[in-house]
Amino acid sequence: MSEPGGGAGELERRLGYAFRNRALLGQALTHRSWVNESGEPGPGHNEALEFLGDAVLGFLVSSRIFHACPGMTEGDLSKIKAYLVSAASLVKLAEAIRVGDFIRLSRGEEKTGGRAKRAILVDAFEAIIGAIYLDGGVEAAGDFVGRQIGPFLEAIDLRQLTYGDFKSALQERLHDLGRPEPVYRVVDELGPDHRKTFVVEVEVDGRVVAESSGKTKKEAQQSAARLALERLPDPS
Repeated sequence: MSEPGGGAGELERRLGYAFRNRALLGQALTHRSWVNESGEPGPGHNEALEFLGDAVLGFLVSSRIFHACPGMTEGDLSKIKAYLVSAASLVKLAEAIRVGDFIRLSRGEEKTGGRAKRAILVDAFEAIIGAIYLDGGVEAAGDFVGRQIGPFLEAIDLRQLTYGDFKSALQERLHDLGRPEPVYRVVDELGPDHRKTFVVEVEVDGRVVAESSGKTKKEAQQSAARLALERLPDPS
């Protein structure tokens, strides 16, 4: 079985937060496969912390958007929030601090590239938020989320996000480029039945142009479509 690929101190440096209870950080980094394989006593896997972190992240991002975007309608605020907390956005944040280097995985999950799997990275990132919230409270969690999401929020053009339907936008882009409609395929389903994560690929001309994940098939498709839009050229 694999141990995290670096010390807790190094990850804390990347997070910008020092845990008082490092057991919470250890749990946030522990995938279910590691617990099932090791049989060792400990705090368990990170799914409960991921559940908590998802809720904390949603609240903190909603609050930040509310104050940053005065005058926007509820619908537009919801679309911006959906963009920021989507798997496509969160995986970029997880990759930026190299969360995958520190996750505990089983041998089998390690061999199949688990450290780079989007769903595993996103779940660990949300679990870390949950762990920071339990360790330091809402202020500490807010500081962390602000550091992560803040620059991301400032870098995007909010006006371009308000249309929200990336699948329709992708279809229109492909039509303008004279290319066929995209095909979406669910290629994996991860997690327990009551909290599944769906992994979706989008193909154009028989070639996979993007892959992403989400809590629902619709969310995963929208996230994959957004990534595909970023990679396709604008019509000339």
